[in-house]
Amino acid sequence: MSFLVALLLTISMGLSGGPPLRSPAIEPNDNRHPAGVMANRVLVLHLEARSGIWYPEGQSGRGLDVAAWAEEGKPMQNPGPLIRVPVGTEIRATLRNTLDRRLTVFGFGDRRGYADSVMIEPGAQRDVHFTAKSAGTFYYTARSKLGQFDSRLPEDTQLNGAIVVDGPAAAGRYDDRVFMISWWFTFDSTSKTGLGRATMAMNGLSWPHTERLDLVQGDSERWHVINLTESDHPMHLHGFYFRMDSKGDGVRDTIYANRQRRMGVTEIINPRQTMSLAWSPTRPGNWIYHCHFAGHLSHVSSLDTERGDQDAGALSHHGSDRPHQMYGLVLGIRVSPRGAQVAETRAARPLRLEIREQANVYGAHPGYAFVLGGSPDAANPAAMPVPGPAIVLERGERVAITLVNRTADRAAVHWHGIELESYPDGVPDWSGHDKEILPSVAPGDSITVRFSAPRAGTFMYHSHFNEDAQITSGLYGPIIVLEKGRTFDPRTERVMIFSSAGPTENVISGPWTPTLLNGQAQPAPLELRAGTTYRFRMINITSDVNTVFALTKGKKPVQWRAVAKDGMALPAWQATMRPAKLYFDPGEIYDFEFTPTSRGELTMMFGSPDAPPEFALPKKVFVPVRVR
Repeated sequence: MSFLVALLLTISMGLSGGPPLRSPAIEPNDNRHPAGVMANRVLVLHLEARSGIWYPEGQSGRGLDVAAWAEEGKPMQNPGPLIRVPVGTEIRATLRNTLDRRLTVFGFGDRRGYADSVMIEPGAQRDVHFTAKSAGTFYYTARSKLGQFDSRLPEDTQLNGAIVVDGPAAAGRYDDRVFMISWWFTFDSTSKTGLGRATMAMNGLSWPHTERLDLVQGDSERWHVINLTESDHPMHLHGFYFRMDSKGDGVRDTIYANRQRRMGVTEIINPRQTMSLAWSPTRPGNWIYHCHFAGHLSHVSSLDTERGDQDAGALSHHGSDRPHQMYGLVLGIRVSPRGAQVAETRAARPLRLEIREQANVYGAHPGYAFVLGGSPDAANPAAMPVPGPAIVLERGERVAITLVNRTADRAAVHWHGIELESYPDGVPDWSGHDKEILPSVAPGDSITVRFSAPRAGTFMYHSHFNEDAQITSGLYGPIIVLEKGRTFDPRTERVMIFSSAGPTENVISGPWTPTLLNGQAQPAPLELRAGTTYRFRMINITSDVNTVFALTKGKKPVQWRAVAKDGMALPAWQATMRPAKLYFDPGEIYDFEFTPTSRGELTMMFGSPDAPPEFALPKKVFVPVRVR
């Protein structure tokens, strides 16, 4: 479910106003210190639900009047106190409700999640106990409104906490990290976006106030991620691949066997889902881990807004990474070098990438485009190719790409999925190390970045400045990295980039802009030849919507073979034949091979998942596929 669909499933929320807020402050919780007292394989803890003021954007930012959990006699925390125990531990908890409304609490039982619930009247308390019989990542949460969990009251949205049950190999190790995703927002019918103020947080804080993770090159990282919003989030790690170790739903956690584990740079975490992943920062510098929905790291996810616009008067309330002004679901990672680093001295192949702008392409919004130097488009100042040109590289080849900004906005480019040095990674005012930090490219200026691609595969490049406007309006393109001696054949290697036709202005009432395939709302029929093997390089860079895809004969999907995920080739036991259908989010890349066996007519479908008509999501598009 996309962010904006999820907004329509929640109720309107109110921002605190009037006199200064006097309630106690809610402290952010980095989920590093387990709560309670452990003795003889029994954990005893006393939790209270209280009201307080939450400052997701720093103590000098706006405060939100919400409820949160606290250990008895200790400050409130968001997320709530971490429950972390070895498998087989008995948990005995006292839950006290100090709020003025009845609470239904979930997660304290043998079945955990939403399978267990306890109702607690105002001023009352309940004793609960259960044994943590299976290892995994779980959570506890609460609501006061009856009905579906999706419709929690705004003041309940931070009543969340993590439960981590360690297997024998991990018992007593607390060097891995736990990150919980939460959100809060208001509706405003007078706002151009349909939203009032909003914020999205990881462990109770929103970028640029989120915790900075200080690591050392070569460290082994293992993370638990929990999503307690009503939206999915495609979580993307810059610069490195991670290994997916488990997925869960709060009730049970599926821990993958070695042959089930998969590698990637982007992974969807659905509402009320958990996941665990492992990775190693093999190169020093600054990196980020973030949601790839463009709106989830824009000012739309900031409390510093007024009727959908950035509130200039509030920007000084707290620090930011201006001029970038990135917000929301972003973690900053700082990796210190381990020993001396070897400087790259090889000559680099020069490339020139011009960034252009044209007024009123998407209604009142401008369009943007990348133009490759030396191409026919470069000689035509009116050319605005969307998507950008394919950059074809050889594995290990060093390139020096000069970015020339011909727009009225600042610019930066991220080389998505490429395992490169930090400085060229493309996050302005963050990428780099020590005093060598990548700047954004001012209008009329240029910058040259150098890197090499260490593996063959499908990748992409896209804007990483003012992402909600620039990505939706054309600043993206494919990167194809080939093994040495290979050439790219567009007749059999079909690049499919799914994107959005400009920004969606009102994210509540819509209408949502159409989903494009290679820049077209209604692509021409696809021509294939029987007996020929095609490689479909599928890239998703839509804004805040999911994409479904299918290749069918009649109503039944044909068969294709999975080849790669996010540019990394799949191992033989995962590179299997399967139905030709796909559900994927922005930031995800898939490669499939398809060999039509006979002449005939097929149908290609793409667009948004099924939803009620009032959501005004992009419609599905059907494209004839002619096999000759």
